[in-house]
Amino acid sequence: MSNATTDYSDLKALYINGSIKKDKTKSHTQVLMNKSAKIMKSQGVDVEHIYLLDHAIAYGMIKDGKEDGQADDWPMIQQKIMAADILVIGSPIWLGVKSSVATLLIERMYAYSGDRNDKGQYLYYGKTGGCIITGNEDGIKHCAMDILYALQHIGYMVPPQADCGWIGEAGSGASYGDTEWDGKKIDPPTGFDNDFTNRNTTFMAWNLMHTARMLKDNGGIPEVGNTTEGWQNVANAKSDNP
Repeated sequence: MSNATTDYSDLKALYINGSIKKDKTKSHTQVLMNKSAKIMKSQGVDVEHIYLLDHAIAYGMIKDGKEDGQADDWPMIQQKIMAADILVIGSPIWLGVKSSVATLLIERMYAYSGDRNDKGQYLYYGKTGGCIITGNEDGIKHCAMDILYALQHIGYMVPPQADCGWIGEAGSGASYGDTEWDGKKIDPPTGFDNDFTNRNTTFMAWNLMHTARMLKDNGGIPEVGNTTEGWQNVANAKSDNP
């Protein structure tokens, strides 16, 4: 289905995969991220993918690890984050929580929490974010809760149904997108016929586009009451209500 009334072609979306597999072609999370990205591309959104393990990412609450003598591609990634209207973070589930790589991603983003936009708001105001989770154990909602809380805390707008995911049976088994398991062919690929996953993936992609469109058209979030220098001016505003 196409939306004929709204133009999304000036929006940019950045998908960052926090998989712990060094070989991105083996990432099941990437398969579901690609499905979400395809929806946005079909509406003209400029979509870019980053596989975090393709890059050297320094540890620490720092903006540039090279200043500490570490190899660090983060400044380049941060530029792409700032250029994007939409950020989607992908993560597998391990021991019920998001990956260490996804945690590192959020830590590095948080290092910029002291910076401000041109309105004096937190740097990420005016952007919208979501997440995609896959695994073979319980934890989709827990991982999503963790990631989406972090995004909204640093300034992102989180729309309704801003997460999607897929989990198989507990324990070892076929993972999302697998076409073979235990010597047996799987058709369609694992999870592709799961209505819950397909519905939520669709809702997430569209709600992120809708929210990004509204934010861009309205110049982001109004600065009244949420700037670091001006909040006290309106904190005790008079009201007829008790």
